[in-house]
Amino acid sequence: MQPCEVKQLDKEAEAAWDDFVGSCPAATFFHWAGWKRVVEQSLGHRAYYLYAQDSGEIRGVLPLVHIKSRLFVNALISNAFCVQGGPAATDAAAREALEASAIELARSLGVDYLEFRLRDPGPQSWPSNDDLYVSFRKSLDPEPEANLRAIPRKQRAMVRKAIKHGLESHEDENLDTFYHAYSISVRNLGTPVLPRRFFEALKQVFGPACRVLTVTDRGRAVSSVLSFYFRDEVLPYYGGGTEDARRVAGNDFMYWELMRRACGEGIRVFDFGRSKRGTGAFSFKRHWGFEPEPLIHAYPLLRGASIPAFNPTNPKYGAAIALWRRLPLGIANFIGPYIAKDLA
Repeated sequence: MQPCEVKQLDKEAEAAWDDFVGSCPAATFFHWAGWKRVVEQSLGHRAYYLYAQDSGEIRGVLPLVHIKSRLFVNALISNAFCVQGGPAATDAAAREALEASAIELARSLGVDYLEFRLRDPGPQSWPSNDDLYVSFRKSLDPEPEANLRAIPRKQRAMVRKAIKHGLESHEDENLDTFYHAYSISVRNLGTPVLPRRFFEALKQVFGPACRVLTVTDRGRAVSSVLSFYFRDEVLPYYGGGTEDARRVAGNDFMYWELMRRACGEGIRVFDFGRSKRGTGAFSFKRHWGFEPEPLIHAYPLLRGASIPAFNPTNPKYGAAIALWRRLPLGIANFIGPYIAKDLA
């Protein structure tokens, strides 16, 4: 097989890039070319999207984002603000060409490390962090009631409680309700909120593949989730609830409604997304009957660096997280976007 030529994505190549992503089994929603526009325009980071081609045909893609922050990191991440997005290729030669080009780019940018977010370890023996994050994925039965019965008893009781209470759901084109519920939840977790313009960009760039579902209790919103749709999968990605959500099982109903609606659309995989081991989100997803699958963060280290420990479970950030949880929501929402844009 001939060696590949590696190029950087430009406007003219976007259609070919997305055609490849749509057909490549290794590609995910987080490989779409649109992420480049979202990250650059709404968060201000420089993105380098590499593709390998032979005789004009794309054989692999690698989305990279340079996060350079005075407070946090100087890193090249594939794909930043996403749970996956490492090299996606049809053959080993294309993948190797992309990886080599990424390492060369990382060195030229002077970053501390290069990070690939992967579902499988790949052929390289790079240092990796395999035990910090996991994903939760499960096949859906075509019949909604079969999926309800498959939920473990205690969690199923929470869903039935919400149904009995009379909660309702609807698709929501306005981001106001979603952003309010989401910002409450991330503040309560001690995490800065991403800027609203980021979510506006997601909706604008990905259109019907990026949808919001809102749950109401007698007309009052209690929870809301923004999900991505890719092939036959639904990926609830950003979600949250108001102070009333726990009382009426609003979040439980929200995820059940997303499953129920997905069945009606012929969607066959529910991807509950990434969680850190030992967290409340990890336990919540296991209660639904989902089993964790490792998410691998591989690091072709540069300049003698070690595997980074930049994550909320690091004890050194405990005091800052505790302080953030106590902030009034208005202050957290004002300051948060300036910080969150560098937390990839």
